Amino acid sequence: MAVEEDEEQEFVPEKKKISKEEERRKKNMPLGGLMKAIIRPGGGLERPKDGDQVIFHCTTRTLNGVIVDSTRLELGGKGRPIKLVLGKSKMILGWSEGIPTILKGEVAMLKVKPELHYGEADCPVVVAENFPKHEELHFEIELIDFFKVKVVSKDLGVIKRILVEGQGWESPRDPYEIKSWITARAFDGEILLSHVQGEPFHFTFGKNEVPKGLELGMGTMTRGEKAVIYVTNPYLTDSSLLPKVQGHEEVQFEVEMVQIIQVRDMLGDGRLIKRRIRDGKGEFPMDCPLHDSLLRVHYRGMLLDEERTIFYDTRVKNDGQPLEFSSGEGLVPEGFEMCVRLMLSGELAVVTCPPDFAYDKFPRPDNVPEGAHVQWEIELLDFEKPKDWTGLSFNEIMDDAEKIKVTGNRLFKEGKYELAKAKYEKVLREFNHVNPQDDEEGKIFVSTRNSLHLNVAACLQKMGEYRKSIETCNKVLDVSPAHVKALYRRGIAYTSVGDFDEARDDFNTPDGPRLTHWA
Repeated sequence: MAVEEDEEQEFVPEKKKISKEEERRKKNMPLGGLMKAIIRPGGGLERPKDGDQVIFHCTTRTLNGVIVDSTRLELGGKGRPIKLVLGKSKMILGWSEGIPTILKGEVAMLKVKPELHYGEADCPVVVAENFPKHEELHFEIELIDFFKVKVVSKDLGVIKRILVEGQGWESPRDPYEIKSWITARAFDGEILLSHVQGEPFHFTFGKNEVPKGLELGMGTMTRGEKAVIYVTNPYLTDSSLLPKVQGHEEVQFEVEMVQIIQVRDMLGDGRLIKRRIRDGKGEFPMDCPLHDSLLRVHYRGMLLDEERTIFYDTRVKNDGQPLEFSSGEGLVPEGFEMCVRLMLSGELAVVTCPPDFAYDKFPRPDNVPEGAHVQWEIELLDFEKPKDWTGLSFNEIMDDAEKIKVTGNRLFKEGKYELAKAKYEKVLREFNHVNPQDDEEGKIFVSTRNSLHLNVAACLQKMGEYRKSIETCNKVLDVSPAHVKALYRRGIAYTSVGDFDEARDDFNTPDGPRLTHWA
């Protein structure tokens, strides 16, 4: 066989970061164990590297020229090239070291000693007993193509090639809904499915509506992304998309992700579901009103009864004005607020809500019966984020802290102890970044911080969390050991858990609250 370009060249492995297993395998590579000769030059300058899928034909011969294996149809093979992922697929050392030196379109001869092919001790690739694995073998390789891929399944049964990068970072998951264009081709190029006209294919993630491998691959895609997903037989499960596909060894799916419809199971039990109908502006969740904010929404409420009765619509019954409310204050039903906090400005979502997160624990409109399941169609117009204390003066910070504290006090009086506690704790977290500049500011700061801690302790007592209330009082007493209110509140908490001696000590502390009668 003629060599057009080079004489045989000993291959010197490229130095690169390798795993301990690769290092062990390469340690005993014999000198001259791998030689390469170019039969037909390739094109370009790029060569395959780790993470690339390589597609190549290979014919294996003995030193005497006897063909022992081939992928080529004319030489007794199936006519299907080999597909491997460098750095991921199991392969002989001669291939893992030699193929990265081959250009696309190049035909090369790799002359390989037994220690670098199937004769290697503990070779990861198994061959038949009669295979000449203890002889030097010549591998004629034609590199058809190579490209970067993402390994989706560890066994390489599903891999993805990105053609056009998508937008954002959000990928689908259960129970998201997907709209996409999909073409499916068999290994030989036969078109099994072509859904590229009319309406995009619409399916629900996790419902086995597409083959398992396709769903796994699409689960790594983002909106607008175009990709080819290669799925092997074990992952070609029957589905409504392709009812009978298991007879194929591999199917290539060309996919364009048109839309990812975010569907969130807010409670994890299927009762409170938020379904995004129209995308909003910005990135989820960074641009959502996760923190307490002033929100403006339009919404329409509907009973999930046979008549689908609409019980409220801001565009009709509110003079067309949107609802404006501050989150974190219990001003709307809990399920409503939970979902709005995960919306983007401009987003439209449909929320289905059970009674206990709708109006059974919230003032019910006259036309909403007790125990009603409801559906809200919510549009988040915009929201105003809480004030950022960065750059504010000490007095401005304390004024804002007082406003939040007053809101917490109102919620406490209304019996909304969890919400009140959240307000106090929000200020306490922000106080970690406040540095008083003089003694007077220091006194104001400590006094306000102590008051917030004691308000948290009061909330905890109302919630029956007496031990946590004691811990919170200790934060005040560590700084101000004779703080009368802290001693009194801790004494009450000790009494509630039956620690009467500790309670008596707190009530009888000098300068503290005095116990005048003990039953």
